Amino acid sequence: MLDVCLLGCGGMMPLPYRYLTSLMLRYNGSSLLIDCGEATQIAMKKKGWSPNPIDAICFTHYHADHISGLPGMLLTLGNAERKEPVLLIGPKGLERVVKSLLVIAPELPFELKFHEIEGNEEDMELNGYNIRAFRVNHNVLCYGYSISIRRAGRFNADRARELDIPLMFWNRLQKGEVCTADDGRQFTPDMVMGEERKGLKVTYTTDTRPVRSITENAFGSDLFICEGMYGEDDKLDKAKENKHMTFSEAARLAEKAQVKELWLTHFSPSISDPRQFMDHAKRIFKNTCAGKDGKTAVLDYEEE
Repeated sequence: MLDVCLLGCGGMMPLPYRYLTSLMLRYNGSSLLIDCGEATQIAMKKKGWSPNPIDAICFTHYHADHISGLPGMLLTLGNAERKEPVLLIGPKGLERVVKSLLVIAPELPFELKFHEIEGNEEDMELNGYNIRAFRVNHNVLCYGYSISIRRAGRFNADRARELDIPLMFWNRLQKGEVCTADDGRQFTPDMVMGEERKGLKVTYTTDTRPVRSITENAFGSDLFICEGMYGEDDKLDKAKENKHMTFSEAARLAEKAQVKELWLTHFSPSISDPRQFMDHAKRIFKNTCAGKDGKTAVLDYEEE
C-alpha cells in the first residue's frame, strides 16, 4: 500500500488558499518528499503527517517555489533529534545550492547525503522505492520522477517441496536471497518464485513542456501528477514561452501514457479555482482531476 499526498499545488508564489509545490509518499514506514516549496511544513501539519520518517527529498529543479521550504524542514527534523541521514536527490548543482541555503540552518545533527542526477534518465533504489528521474524541458535543468513499488511473484510452495528445499530457506528465497544448504546445494529465488506481478507507480512532473520522456516514463502509471500552469487553451503561446503546460496538454499526455488517473498541479496564481477550466481537459482524458492542497490517494495492489 502506497500513500500519496499532494501537499501543495501552487506555482510561483504561495497564496492564502494554496501552498507551493510539494508531494509526499509513504510506504512501509519510509517517507519520500518531492520538492519542498514554501509552506510545505504547514501543509504537512494540516494533513497530520510527520516529517520524521522522511528518508529522501527529490528536487525537480532549483527555482524558489520548489526548494525554498528546505532549510526550515531540515531544522524541524534536527529539532526532533533526528540522527539518521537524509538523502537529497536532484539535478547537477544540488550540493552547491543546498549548502548555500544551509547558511540559515547550520549544525544539523544528522548527515546530508547528496545524489546529483547524471544524464537524461537515472534509476535509484531506496527502502522499497524504485525512483526513476527523467529529464524534461524547462528553462533550467529539470527532472520528473516516476516512483514504483515492485511486487514479487508468488512463492510456489509445491515446487519448493518437489525440489526438497528446506523450510528454513523459504522466507529468505521470497526476499530474493540465494541460499546454500549444508550439503552444498544452492537454491535461488527463480527456482520457486513466479513472474513479477504488477506493482504500483506514481509519476510526477512539473515545470515543463510536453515531451516524449514524460509519456514514456509515465506509461501505465496508477497516478500521474502533472503541471497545469494555465487553464485556458488561449494561453498556449504563453505556456510555450515560459516552458509550462496548459490543462489540455497535460490531459493529452495522460491519454498517450495510458495512465489510470491524472491530477493537475502547479497552478498559476491567476487561477483562483482550477475546476472552472476542467471541462476541456476531461473531454481529452476523462479521469482528470484538479489537484488541491492535501489531496490524498491510497494505492493498493490489484486483486488477482
